[in-house]
Amino acid sequence: MSAGKRARMVVLIPAGLVALLVLAATGYVVRNVTYSSWDTSRVTRAGLVEHQVGVDGSLLNYAEGPDNGPALLLIHGQLTDWRHWNRVLPELSKRYHVFAVDCYGHGRSAHVPEKYSAKALAADLRQFLTRVVGEPATVAGHSSGGLVAARLAADAPEQVRGVILEDPPFFSSVLPRAKKTFNHVGLATTAHEFLRSGEKDFTAFYIRHDAMWDLFKGAKDSIQRSALSARKKNPEEPLMLFYMPPSFNEMFRAMQSYDPRFGEAFYDNTFHQDFDHAETLARITVPTVLIHTNWSYNDNGILLAAMSGEDAQRVRSLLKDVEFFKVDSGHGFHFEHPDHFNRIVLDLEKRVRN
Repeated sequence: MSAGKRARMVVLIPAGLVALLVLAATGYVVRNVTYSSWDTSRVTRAGLVEHQVGVDGSLLNYAEGPDNGPALLLIHGQLTDWRHWNRVLPELSKRYHVFAVDCYGHGRSAHVPEKYSAKALAADLRQFLTRVVGEPATVAGHSSGGLVAARLAADAPEQVRGVILEDPPFFSSVLPRAKKTFNHVGLATTAHEFLRSGEKDFTAFYIRHDAMWDLFKGAKDSIQRSALSARKKNPEEPLMLFYMPPSFNEMFRAMQSYDPRFGEAFYDNTFHQDFDHAETLARITVPTVLIHTNWSYNDNGILLAAMSGEDAQRVRSLLKDVEFFKVDSGHGFHFEHPDHFNRIVLDLEKRVRN
């Protein structure tokens, strides 16, 4: 081989690698900025349609799928809306009659602070099951939605066939214990301080003040500056950072419609009014699934999760008929691992039928 040919090969190989890297980076960016529209289009093709209904004088927004099986009620967690279930809805809607609600203070449902408690939300969802669903349903709740799902299952066993509790903050979210959790030092405190500030843009306030940014350590300042710049350019749109993954951007997708007074209910403990976690769990008689994601404490003893291992064990000990899943995932398990979540739902269906 001549020296000229060897030189050309040396040049071509790095050029090919660069092209592959550019292609991979482009795909990464495209995924980050289009994930929501892509997920939404799949849900639309699956036949889910949004509706509104008045429940005890308050507007409740929800999405309903085709009647392809038993009823399934999905209750999202704090700071998002029913579309947080988008990645599991296409498959679940093939086997269930899905109803995915916007909790009060989120999405297109009413902002009614007097109902920002597990007890009040469960009471209205019980009416929703009676008036709209019209048959007993399997209920799945994520995070704070898991607390509501547990209360609903305990209060209305005749209307709940089975219940899935996806990483719910049992015990950890109740004061005074809550002060040593990430939700309290982060979102709850940020919501509380925003309401006292007189400012109007919660997203911009969250970018500047929430403890979440401390997790980025040395990159914190640069990401905050980038986020604030993006927010200033498009204040009417959800924050979307092209270099951050969908799990990050999903935190901001529904923030436009979030009522910070919902976060305040965790700051001052009113979310747990007349809601004893242990007593509620002990009253659940239907088949139950408990999903626990990754957890840890930081150097300051703050729980960086919804529940610790000890909390999860206590929940299991109080439930009468529970299947437990410890999963290697962030808090949004159904968003990060939709296929695994769907298998868990279908496995519960077999237990319910038996």
